[in-house]
Amino acid sequence: MSGGNGDGQHPTPEPNPDQPPRIPLPRASVEDTGRPLPALEDLGDLAPRPAPLVLEHRVLKALLGAWALAACSPEETAAVEEHLGDCGSCADEARRLREAVGLLHPAETLDLAPSLRTRVLEGCLERRPPRIPLPEWATPYDAEAARLDALLQDFGDAEWHAPVRLRWFRKDEPTSRRTTVAGVIAHLLTVDGLVAVALGLQDPLGDVAADRPTPSARTEAYWRASHFPPTRAVRAPWREQSHDLVRTVSFTGGGTGRLSVPYGDFELPLRDAMLDRAFECWVHAEDIAEAVDYPYEAPSGRDLHHMVDLAARMLPTVLAARRR
Repeated sequence: MSGGNGDGQHPTPEPNPDQPPRIPLPRASVEDTGRPLPALEDLGDLAPRPAPLVLEHRVLKALLGAWALAACSPEETAAVEEHLGDCGSCADEARRLREAVGLLHPAETLDLAPSLRTRVLEGCLERRPPRIPLPEWATPYDAEAARLDALLQDFGDAEWHAPVRLRWFRKDEPTSRRTTVAGVIAHLLTVDGLVAVALGLQDPLGDVAADRPTPSARTEAYWRASHFPPTRAVRAPWREQSHDLVRTVSFTGGGTGRLSVPYGDFELPLRDAMLDRAFECWVHAEDIAEAVDYPYEAPSGRDLHHMVDLAARMLPTVLAARRR
């Protein structure tokens, strides 16, 4: 039996398994076949590129506004950008136009609105109530810690060491301290540790903590005892501690809201301490976002209402202390 090649005229013997395989000959070039060559438009990227546009100075200057708005054609864009490398006056004008466009289109956060997380959780909890619910006074801290953690997720080494200036009041005098993004997270870790100790959790300062220290004293002690300046490694213990706080107040129930949390110079009930930590988390998240030039939105309306309520309730006590 023998096969054919399709035209019935040149039979092709079947391959013999006892002989080595036949190596096919090289394919003939298209030039040797006599067939027409493909047109240039069919070659795609192999076709020669068109010559760049040659435009007069007045035309290129008139195109600067469209170029700043990214409304020029690719050929016009190439011509304008080549011209900007040679003409200083047009380059200055192009820079001013680009800055004006930036004001018309301010940077917007790519994150979802803070209220969206609240609405999604409420919808889920309505369909399936939690077996161990989180007290309402702890939800702002849970939300703000999650938002800050999402902001830190994609930070590289440069962002973690970006400079941040912490500002606060010591008695009647404003004071500040320069640190880094990692240093801010270390500050949150140590001050959140006051709530952790009140709940019977491990103190992140360990044996370094003094009796009834203030938040600033705890922060300074941590900075002195740890690797300075702090690095991105501080994110893991801060994140784990925030999760432990949320889980613990959930398992202990809403009745623990009256548990006293010492701050050194004063005390707060646990429910107010958690709101205080939520507020600090939000404020320092804005400090971090400003340091890395990233937009950051305020908390959801419901969580912000709880924080404002805490400030309003503490105001009479603060004023009474100042009168004394």
